[in-house]
Amino acid sequence: MRLALAQINTVVGDLDGNGERILRRLEEAKERSVDLVLFPELAVTGYPPEDLLLRPSFVEAAQKKAEELARSARNIVALLGVPWFDRDLYNACAVCAGGEIKTIYRKRFLPNYGVFDEDRYFAPGRELVLLEHGGTLIGPTVCEDMWQPGPPATELALAGAQVLVNLSASPFHVLRDREREEMFATRARDNACFVAFCNAVGGQDELIFDGHSLVLDEEGHVIARAPGFEEALLVTDIEPVDAVGRRLRDVRRRALARDRGEIPDVPVVHVGEPRSARKPLEPTLSPPIGELEQMRLALELGLSDYVTKNGFEDVVIGVSGGIDSALTAALSVEALGADRVHCVSMPSRYSSPETRKDAARLADNLGADFRELPIDEIYGGYERALAEAFADRDSDLTEENLQARIRGVLLMALSNKFGWLLVATGNKSELSVGYATLYGDMAGGFALLKDVFKTDVFRLATHLNERAGKELIPQTIIDRAPSAELRDNQLDEDSLPPYPALDKVLAAYVEQDRSAEELSADGFDAGVVERAVAMIDRAEYKRRQAPPGVRLRSKAFGRDRRTPITNHWHG
Repeated sequence: MRLALAQINTVVGDLDGNGERILRRLEEAKERSVDLVLFPELAVTGYPPEDLLLRPSFVEAAQKKAEELARSARNIVALLGVPWFDRDLYNACAVCAGGEIKTIYRKRFLPNYGVFDEDRYFAPGRELVLLEHGGTLIGPTVCEDMWQPGPPATELALAGAQVLVNLSASPFHVLRDREREEMFATRARDNACFVAFCNAVGGQDELIFDGHSLVLDEEGHVIARAPGFEEALLVTDIEPVDAVGRRLRDVRRRALARDRGEIPDVPVVHVGEPRSARKPLEPTLSPPIGELEQMRLALELGLSDYVTKNGFEDVVIGVSGGIDSALTAALSVEALGADRVHCVSMPSRYSSPETRKDAARLADNLGADFRELPIDEIYGGYERALAEAFADRDSDLTEENLQARIRGVLLMALSNKFGWLLVATGNKSELSVGYATLYGDMAGGFALLKDVFKTDVFRLATHLNERAGKELIPQTIIDRAPSAELRDNQLDEDSLPPYPALDKVLAAYVEQDRSAEELSADGFDAGVVERAVAMIDRAEYKRRQAPPGVRLRSKAFGRDRRTPITNHWHG
């Protein structure tokens, strides 16, 4: 049997555009003599469609689009992800063959944790179905169905499935591809089935879908792997009779069937006939991608898709000569091209000659547009306007935040005038503890580094330079101690614990929900823990107002972590 996994980048709500993407891959699969082609979960609508699913007209249009697409499924079987209304709404797989929808499989397990809230929209399916193609039995599943260690995979296998297929939109976090492979290998071995996993790819607001679609044999070995972070049609040949042979040799499933009392009664739908012999294909096995390269690719894909799918052409970035804005600019140039990136330096009386020079050098290294807008004169106007109100008051954070907000106003003015998307440059460490200014450096339409710890900012900057074989980001920026330069001789560590210590506490407290007491007991510096936890809890109101940004880690601010602003629990 020849399988194709169509790893496509859909756009939520773009039914016509998604339909065209599906048809292109369907025709390509036909040209390559494919028997069965899989598309991702909810490929017709894009994933996740969120509250669009509460609009009957949207659901009806999606179903009509699926029926229209099914007319092109001739001499091939196509499995499409689509919302399907039949007395209730289901996250469904439409089985298309012979120019029509032959049957519908309804997703059984609906995730309602982390970034998922499918219980809000869908009813769980109850019925299973087997597809028979040339004597081979295929069991369709959708995403979460295969993350469950038992049914529906075990029931489909007991009913005779030789191939388990999984339509998925599985969001990315760093090294998630390894976790998936391990899980799917276990399912393949336990059920003595081939497993085909077709994942979505692309950016949707905060979420990244990384692709890495897979085919595994009945012993859990990966026999085909699509590349990560790009569209692909993964085509491979499998021999389903191998699964039958393994079951004859390994009879443990019979004990499970006896324990259940009977083999599950699953209806079988005929979908296709076997083809004549074809020349076997050489399998595609894209190599795994390392941690830092995964971060880079995810950030660039997330920015590119957010910009393009939302109708922007160019982006504007405030560059200070510091590491965060430098990394943001470098990633933006790689994602969009230098001609679409505008770097703006806004020095003040506190900006050092070195950082001003590095901001210009950065733009020159990247080949990006550069302009300098000094803010001292504007700042002086604010000082004069507030002089009477601030009489007899010493300078404090107010004056520092004024400078950040002046810069935010200038950048937003450029954004409004030229239609450029303002990309904020703050990182996860700063956002965690509130070391950022509302309506200042937090201003923007997209926060690229929102889920990147400061220590990883430095690692990524070095990675970009090493990958390019030259200094994209001047080494002086990487080597300089971080500073906001909002007062004389200011360093970040005047206000924060050292980043290497802080980031370890943040990862444990924010991502693992460890308490302050548990962190101290685990050996973290008690002083760092106390300061960090107090700052994190106090800054929730700022994070609620931050722009969306790429989700890189297993728990990110926004969709993942939902902490009340008004909160008296300090444990």
